[in-house]
Amino acid sequence: MQRAIAVIEDEETIAAAVAARLRCEGFLVEIAGDGPSGVALVERMVPALVVLDLMLPGFDGIEVCRRIQAARHVPVVMLTARDSETDLLVGLGVGADDYLTKPFSPRELVARIQAVLRRADRPAAALGSEVVAVGDLVIDADSRRVRRGDQQIHLTPTEFELLLRLASRPSVVHTREQLLLDIWGWRDAGGTRTVDSHVAALRRKLGEGLLRTVHGVGYAVEPHS
Repeated sequence: MQRAIAVIEDEETIAAAVAARLRCEGFLVEIAGDGPSGVALVERMVPALVVLDLMLPGFDGIEVCRRIQAARHVPVVMLTARDSETDLLVGLGVGADDYLTKPFSPRELVARIQAVLRRADRPAAALGSEVVAVGDLVIDADSRRVRRGDQQIHLTPTEFELLLRLASRPSVVHTREQLLLDIWGWRDAGGTRTVDSHVAALRRKLGEGLLRTVHGVGYAVEPHS
């Protein structure tokens, strides 16, 4: 069965090129050119994934992401023409799973989309059927639920796998390159900024005093850092 992808992009040439490439890969694709019509498209289409531009007329991609995530989590790959860490963190914070900065190659976009879909499709059993507790952090791999203290934390599939990987071995420093390979399946160490951005998004959701940065190396979960 064909999987559906919604492309929300106001630059017609980019939207058409992305849609054409995705259709060649076997996806069913529909396009919207602004924020309001993008939200309406996702509600009507119920896609497997959304390719979402950050800068849109009507309202921006951040607001689109917030609205389409309100009812259920839908995987999102965000596109941005601005290489701003703040923009990326806000995008990841409202539920985007990955991002690409323009200009990008269609082949890289397809690879990112396929990786996000694999993570979203991965059954809980593949992650282990355990409850991991580190300090006041509790991760239930079966239900994919995360709690810190009394607060339930909503994470994207990518964030969940990253946190579970770190928390399963408390105090052990995981290199950015190894995390990139284990979670994203990338062997190219040039993408380590993706790891940094996702860790920063986790910090925004989980609060301070849990994720430790080892500069130039990687990250660890610490119960009392």
